[in-house]
Amino acid sequence: MAQAKFRGRFVWQELMTEDTAAATAFYTKILGWNSKDSGGDPAYTEFHVGSRGVGGMMKMPADAKSMGAKPMWMPYVSVDDADASVKEIEQLGGKVIRPVQDIAHVGRFAVLSDPQGAVFAIIKPDGPPPPATTPAPQPGEFSWLELATTDLEAALTFYSKAFGWQALHRHDMGPMGIYLIFGSDGMQRGGMFKMGPQHGSHPFWLPYAAVTNADTSAAAVTAAGGRIVNGPMDVPDGGRIVQILDPGGALFALHAQVKPKVEPVAKPAAPAQAAPPPPKPAAPKPKPAASAPAKTVAAPAAKTAPKKKAAPAKKAPVKKAAKKVVAKKKSAPAVKKGKAKAKAKVKVKAKAKAKVKVKAKVKTKAKRKK
Repeated sequence: MAQAKFRGRFVWQELMTEDTAAATAFYTKILGWNSKDSGGDPAYTEFHVGSRGVGGMMKMPADAKSMGAKPMWMPYVSVDDADASVKEIEQLGGKVIRPVQDIAHVGRFAVLSDPQGAVFAIIKPDGPPPPATTPAPQPGEFSWLELATTDLEAALTFYSKAFGWQALHRHDMGPMGIYLIFGSDGMQRGGMFKMGPQHGSHPFWLPYAAVTNADTSAAAVTAAGGRIVNGPMDVPDGGRIVQILDPGGALFALHAQVKPKVEPVAKPAAPAQAAPPPPKPAAPKPKPAASAPAKTVAAPAAKTAPKKKAAPAKKAPVKKAAKKVVAKKKSAPAVKKGKAKAKAKVKVKAKAKAKVKVKAKVKTKAKRKK
């Protein structure tokens, strides 16, 4: 249970630099951090947001400098057993830079590098683990960790075995390749990607601190003696980032959420919702737009409709007339036959009358002779 609740979390960030005074002045200006000496080591500076410690700073060790190390930020990942974790990391191809040792009232830690060369630290903190879920990072708190590596899949395999991280999402960034978001216990922990020539040749971890406005903070970085490396620019999660170099040359990043951008969009929408009248006038506007095409469609229909109606009307009389003509044509022979029969009857009657007359004459002549 302890492993599921504690293992694999980023619990601390540490800056190694040559000029600690310049670094303190810079970060307190751009992030509002409070700095104070560590109670256990006077050479170690702690950075706080209010009363909560978020990171620390130490002067670059001479041996590290002699080996070519440059100013850098290093993440601390929590483990359940520092000694056991170091052995496992070595078996996975990692290297030990600083052996396991104790920090009074803090915990047991070690500094290592992954198989590709990115440096990180592990720590088994003293005391109970922090809550499983935390609220959204406040300005000045660390909000994201990002690994630039030479072999994305090999790095994922290494950290998955060392800390139980899992690939949660893969974002295709086009020519820049895949950006992989990893996490554990159902929570996102950070991202990793295959570095390009513009990132240098040595893999590294990059911390992001939350700010209210990335553009305003970028201007403050320049004014405080830092340098903009990339951005400000929008990122897929809806936020806006800027990557910088502090005055000592350590790479750092700032991350702003989208809340300032969402509010102006919501404000114009409020009057529209609060004022019922605007929607009513707006309703007729779409109707004419919708009815206009209907009219244009109906117009041809109206024009063709009369033609269709007129056509049958004109053809109907023609058909009737044609029927009459046909009827006349059909009845003509019958009329002729009727007339012929009538004439024949008249002739027969005439002949009959003539015969009667002839008979009558013959009879009268016969009588006279007698």
